[in-house]
Amino acid sequence: MVSRLLPELQPSHLRESTLRSEDVYRGHFLHARRDVVRLPNGAEATREYIVHPGAVMVIALLDDGQVVLERQYRYPLHRAMIEFPAGKLDPGESVFACAQRELLEETGYTAREWARAGVLHPVISYATEAIEIWFARGLSLGARQLDAEEFLDVITATPAELLAACCDGTVTDAKTLTGTLWLQNMLAGHWSLVWKDTAVWAAER
Repeated sequence: MVSRLLPELQPSHLRESTLRSEDVYRGHFLHARRDVVRLPNGAEATREYIVHPGAVMVIALLDDGQVVLERQYRYPLHRAMIEFPAGKLDPGESVFACAQRELLEETGYTAREWARAGVLHPVISYATEAIEIWFARGLSLGARQLDAEEFLDVITATPAELLAACCDGTVTDAKTLTGTLWLQNMLAGHWSLVWKDTAVWAAER
């Protein structure tokens, strides 16, 4: 079904045009820019934002119906968070290769079948970040390949347990909340997925 919102999604009377752009900071991970833009009424304004390489999140389904989650410490919030496995794209890396790599590195799982669900933009007011949502099933467990500075616990939950954790505020990570919405609607039969073998996805990507 096509959303009735689409015809008005990109109206020209809301568009902002870039006049000038400069780097503010370029680090190992973060790249901050400051742009001067022309507003729809002709005035100028400043926009500061983070340029992000993109990322992938994997909703991995175990044969018993549970999902694979992670618990890891997020320094900016000074607390551990519960999340779906995810990670940023390496330079020149395909989205599917990133999904495979992150699932293996962080959890030790490989998958027989994959399905691309969609994309989410978690922080549209100040970053270009886009996260591809992938589902994986037919899992086989091997050894994790964590980075030297990466520490996390791999945990599992039933969809009902995950929903309850989202409802009571245990899970507040934006990408995981969005992934749970996808999972809920997929299991209910409202949103469909096209599953393909790993080799097929690898050949296509």
